[in-house]
Amino acid sequence: MAAGIDHAMDRESLDMLEAALRKTMLSASGAQLDAALTELGWADMLADTPQIAVPLVFRLLGETGTHASVLVDVVLHATGNTIGDTVELPLPYAGNTWVVWDRISPTTAEPTLGGLPLRREEEGYPIRLAEARVAVGWWLVGSARAMVALARRHALDRVQFGKPIAGFQAVRHRLAETLVAIEGAEATLSLPAVDNPDLTSLLAKAAAGRAALTAAKNCQQVLGGIGFTAEHELHHHVERVLVLDGLLGSSRELTRRAGAGLRARGSAPRLANL
Repeated sequence: MAAGIDHAMDRESLDMLEAALRKTMLSASGAQLDAALTELGWADMLADTPQIAVPLVFRLLGETGTHASVLVDVVLHATGNTIGDTVELPLPYAGNTWVVWDRISPTTAEPTLGGLPLRREEEGYPIRLAEARVAVGWWLVGSARAMVALARRHALDRVQFGKPIAGFQAVRHRLAETLVAIEGAEATLSLPAVDNPDLTSLLAKAAAGRAALTAAKNCQQVLGGIGFTAEHELHHHVERVLVLDGLLGSSRELTRRAGAGLRARGSAPRLANL
């Protein structure tokens, strides 16, 4: 399917690709999803049209709540290595710590971090992260949209004082605030990273992390008590975004790093033509 993708893919083809990917992600996760994405041509998509493949695949990972080791492929491709390789790459994590995504034995790795096969490492080394930060940013945005969908459905179904709580101003304001944060993050993630790829990706990942954390907070409030239960889907997305926010640097850490860099530079580069 992916072999014929070109840079001018039409809307109908994109919709068909998205539908196929969503169906696949809803039926598989982990190593099974890795295998399914390989059959769908993930490697060709990433190599030929990363500007299409990365936002689409990672956003859908967030929306469906599943996971695959495709983030490792993004790092491998960006550093000139073979997509699909099982090399263990140390990835920076919040608090100056390191993790490794276990591709060799993901089923035996203890999934203590958001249900992901991430293993703590004592030390790591610098690698190129700009493309990976954008990918995780789209994953966070997808998770945020999944939480909004859950909160919206609950707000329409839950009736208090004789009408759906979706009509209450406090509920509407929380959902509106969340959507504004998500739209802003998506706009930042879509910026062309030509002149300042490191700074652009750093700010984009930070914006996506803040948006996802805002979604977790506000959607939890909209859902009320049921949102705290393990039986409800929300807790899965909340746990996931807490981990993804920390992966490759938390939104707070990246914002501080960007500010320190701009202060040392003495000026702010133009990242977008407004």
